[in-house]
Amino acid sequence: MPSQDDLSLLRRVAARDRVAFEALYRAYHPRLFSYLLRVTRSADVVEELLSEIMLAVWTGAPRFAGRSRPSTWIFGIAHHKAQKAMARRRPELVQESAAHDAPDAGQGPHSMVERRELRSLLGRALRALSTEQREVVELTYFHDFSYREIAEIVGCPVNTVKTRMFHARRRLRELLPALGVPSAMG
Repeated sequence: MPSQDDLSLLRRVAARDRVAFEALYRAYHPRLFSYLLRVTRSADVVEELLSEIMLAVWTGAPRFAGRSRPSTWIFGIAHHKAQKAMARRRPELVQESAAHDAPDAGQGPHSMVERRELRSLLGRALRALSTEQREVVELTYFHDFSYREIAEIVGCPVNTVKTRMFHARRRLRELLPALGVPSAMG
């Protein structure tokens, strides 16, 4: 969904338009779920957080100043809620979603097994990163945020985001071949 649509929805949410809120929820639920699952590693925590985040969006929409994209603002709320939850709870292991294992059209059983193994290996490599590094990788590669937007979301300078990404890439370059995955990072 384009950012202008998000801005329009958020303005309508600020005016207490429930239909707009439902549309915003539907638009952000999959992205937030994916992001929060990678950060917290707990589907139970994610479900709780999604409710808290969307309540914060509903109550905070009138105060949205427009200094960033709505997605940056919403992911910033998600980041802060996830950090608080992580401080309160010990992360749990996450079961892989059955939806990730659904075969693509024309995908043979060997390809499915290979994809599942690759996903598992990549997951292990990402879990080996620090929380801060994993979050920067997640926001960059899975959610297409710029370094500036990530800095705003996580509340740190842009150079800190760049440093975290540098160290994450370096660590992944070491980990992936050790796990049997050829590195394409450089």
